[in-house]
Amino acid sequence: MAQARSCKVVRSCEEAVILWRSGYRRADGDNDGIPCENVCRSKREVDEIRRRIGC
Repeated sequence: MAQARSCKVVRSCEEAVILWRSGYRRADGDNDGIPCENVCRSKREVDEIRRRIGC
């Protein structure tokens, strides 16, 4: 993955979670635990990815 710097360029929820957990706090602007809602559809999806990748 190229170094993504915004939600506009991520192509998957996993990329979005990695971007968010790497310090890009604007990915979850409404603070609901779902980064880049253009690709991540639910908190459950995000939590599953976080468990799988260990962050």
